[in-house]
Parts: sequence; structure tokens; C-alpha cells
Amino acid sequence: MDFNSGLFDGKTVVITGAGRGIGLEVARQFKACGAYVIAHSGRIGTASTIAHIADDVIEADFMNADEVIGFVDKTMSQRSIIDVLINNAGTMVGRFPADEITDEDYHSLIGLNQTSVMQITRGLIPALKKSASSAIVNTVSISAKTGGSPGSSIYSATKAFVSTYTKALARELAPDNIRVNAVSPGTIETDFHERYSSREKLEATKKQVPLKRLGTPRDCAPSYLFLSSAELSGYITGQVLEINGGQLIA
Repeated sequence: MDFNSGLFDGKTVVITGAGRGIGLEVARQFKACGAYVIAHSGRIGTASTIAHIADDVIEADFMNADEVIGFVDKTMSQRSIIDVLINNAGTMVGRFPADEITDEDYHSLIGLNQTSVMQITRGLIPALKKSASSAIVNTVSISAKTGGSPGSSIYSATKAFVSTYTKALARELAPDNIRVNAVSPGTIETDFHERYSSREKLEATKKQVPLKRLGTPRDCAPSYLFLSSAELSGYITGQVLEINGGQLIA
């Protein structure tokens, strides 16, 4: 579904990890609702995918701290006021058994899924404070609560960090009229699972979901718009919205 076409007229929205999957659909729906969209592309070849949707596309490898800082600087140079920040960039990198994961693998996961979220948020807070009513929406994961499946322990832990960080920021930034929430997708049919899950595993998961299907980016995207709109969710902050077809009911 799409929201009212003018819901975000005049609003500047920054979306990380917008080159594919959930982030791409979130960018499309924000643009359809009138937002000025600054989209981050982190993977080679995805910038062209988002270029026809976003007003500005900034490429950056968030595993590289210098490029994270560069992304913040470029964003701030383009817009002095930001109304919405969507921290969506992140991935599993790989499946790493607990007794085999290397320090390099560990630091890559922490850097991308955890540290970059803090650095981008820290860097863009001054611009968010200038908005009359701004919002941050972070992407976490069902695995933040369940611990994930074998080989995803550190990925799951980084998502749990972002979930707690979301709640802490909500309290801290409330006096600045910045609301902070998170969306927690379950098993969503994107290239993420094409890379990290077998078809057999996905079929087994589908059978366990009460709605008897896996999710799609279009199932997830409206939640980001809902949590970003003061008109729709102005009294909601510090919450994690689970989007999983009943896969987790807590």
C-alpha cells in the first residue's frame, strides 16, 4: 500500500541501504508521498537502480569508517534540515559458526550494522534538531529477539544493539522533538535470504509462519512511513514494530 501522496511534501528523508530490498521500496514510497529523498547506495551497481527514484544518491561503503563520515558530510552539505532518517543499511556479511568466526569477520559485522548506525545518527542529529518535528527509524530484525539461526549470532547481537540504542535515543532526543522507533522485519523475500538462506530453509520457515507466506518489501515499507509521520504516529517513540506475519508474537 501507499500512503497519501502529499504526506511528506516539503520533507527531507535520508535512507541508508536504499539500493535494494526493503530500503529501495521505502525510498520509492517516500518519494511517492512527496519527500525529497537522499538515498545511500552501498553495493556496486545499485546506484543506478535507485537513481530514478531518489533526488540524490550517495555511494559509500559503510564498512569503511572514512566513507561513513564522508556520507554524513555530503548529506549535510546538501540539506541543512533533515526531517526523517532511516537507518536501514546492514547485512549478515556471511554465516559464521561461533567457533570459527575471525576477528576480521566480527569487526566487519560490528562496523557495518552497529558502529555506522551510531556514526550516521550522531552526525545527522544537528540537522534533525532543526526540523519542527523529526523522526529516526532504525531497521532491526526478528533475530534481535530470537537470536537468529546458526551462524548468525553476531549479526543478531548487532541488531539487538540497535534495538536498545533506539529506545535509549527515544528518551534522550524527546526534548528535541525527535521521535525514534524501529522496524523489525521477519523473514522477508529479498536477495538477503537468497545469499544467506537455502530454499529449503525458507520453505520450512514459511510453513511455521501463521500467515503461511514470507514477507515482501511492500509489506514492510508502510511501517517506516507510519513511524516517520507526526500526523500518523506523533505520540509513538521508543517502540520496535515487528513485521513478521505472526512468526514472532510477543
